[in-house]
Amino acid sequence: MSMESSIETHARRLFIIDDDPIQTEMIKDYIADRYVFDLRTFGDGESAMKDIQELEPEIIVLDFHLNSQNAHAKDGIEVLKDIRKVSPNSKVFMFSGEDSLEVATKSMANGAYDFIIKGTTAFTKLEHTINRLGDMSEMETIQKAQKKTIAILTIGIVTVIVLALLYMFFGA
Repeated sequence: MSMESSIETHARRLFIIDDDPIQTEMIKDYIADRYVFDLRTFGDGESAMKDIQELEPEIIVLDFHLNSQNAHAKDGIEVLKDIRKVSPNSKVFMFSGEDSLEVATKSMANGAYDFIIKGTTAFTKLEHTINRLGDMSEMETIQKAQKKTIAILTIGIVTVIVLALLYMFFGA
């Protein structure tokens, strides 16, 4: 395996699915200025699904309304349901211009990790949510390392005890 493909395999991926090219570019620029992600953008959910299934991005920023360019495009909730089926570990941040409890509840009930209202504070909230995810990921890594260390120490202690017992019974 080449170094390049190894890096690609372990890259953090963030996909943006929004039918508004200006909004998409603003989100992409904001994230690219602050984080190192393999960033990919899509104008609708249908075109994103193959890459989502193959690459299982860590984060997906998904617009709630995806039909301004194509009236027949699936809406964000339909795409969210499809994402949950093919990439259940991806964290989906639903973006919406609607400040509606019904839209937020529907998004969360269908598996969105967070609901962000488009507006002046949207990018700050996006940044905080990404940071929170990073902190959780770091804690999970630390916990896994601690469990591995405990398992190794336990095996070592058991081995020493067994060897000591064998020496006591058969060695002297």
